[in-house]
Amino acid sequence: MDGEGSRPAVLVTGGAGYIGSHAVLALLDADWPVVVIDNLVTGFDWAVPKEAVFARGDIADQALVARLIEEHGIKAIIHFAGSIVVPESVANPLKYYENNTVKSRSLIDSAVKCGVRHFIFSSTAATYGIPEQVPITETTRTQPINPYGWSKLMTERMLADVAAAHPLNFCALRYFNVAGADPRGRSGQSTAGATHLIKVAVEAAIGKRSHVSVYGTDYDTPDGTGIRDYIHVSDLAAAHVDALEKLIEEPEASHIMNCGYSRGFSVLEVLDSVDRVTNMKIQRKMEPRRPGDPDALVADNSKILATLPWRPKRDDLDTIVADALAWERTLAERA
Repeated sequence: MDGEGSRPAVLVTGGAGYIGSHAVLALLDADWPVVVIDNLVTGFDWAVPKEAVFARGDIADQALVARLIEEHGIKAIIHFAGSIVVPESVANPLKYYENNTVKSRSLIDSAVKCGVRHFIFSSTAATYGIPEQVPITETTRTQPINPYGWSKLMTERMLADVAAAHPLNFCALRYFNVAGADPRGRSGQSTAGATHLIKVAVEAAIGKRSHVSVYGTDYDTPDGTGIRDYIHVSDLAAAHVDALEKLIEEPEASHIMNCGYSRGFSVLEVLDSVDRVTNMKIQRKMEPRRPGDPDALVADNSKILATLPWRPKRDDLDTIVADALAWERTLAERA
């Protein structure tokens, strides 16, 4: 690693969004110079810290991307920009193949043309589809069940092929369920109409919603509701910083790694946690299950623990909920 102060600049795409803004904070906290590109379709310019350079624009604008790379001496790209709502991907698949696959291809092309050597990609557990075994390892068969998962898996494939043909290494991080907010209150999940369970539940807790819908109570799980592996967004952001250092230290090696805690919680367990943290009872509405929701999605995280120095620091469900709740209250005050 280069010494303090001589670290190369990092281009963060989608850095005004939920996970991207937390990664920007983690990079700045570790003294990396950061340039953010975001078209602000779902992001917020106020989510980009003033210490980062911000360019409003599209990652498929190759002239803009090339100018940013050249002007700031960018040596690595961390790519978050994309669309992430699974049901929308089923209803509007071409939007997802455009935003997540075609535009990623353009960004990777810009990286190769401009000599950027390191690329970190925000991937997803949706690449696994309905897994054959749980917890899920990185060697589990990838068979997505929706266009969102396919659009991300195609980008992983492009990166693997490009890394074989060009002097570029990559790390694809497959996220499980991301939740929580920066413990210092600097950022959080701010998207209106979010579909993430913990976000929805804390919105209900402060009166922004009347209830929380529970989709399906007949899953093959102890309480009949779906089990997911929830990872704190700040822990996830820290994994990107460690992955960046690993790519620079070992430029010949690329990696695909799960990001989760190897521990799952059911929908009802999450809602119980929200009740505990808020000391109130949120109304639950039982609804039929949604198509394509697996019984359980839990990461086997042994590979990331063996590959990076990364260790979770906020891997406690009540902590995740408390941070999400604090951010929700901050948003309510702003509004």
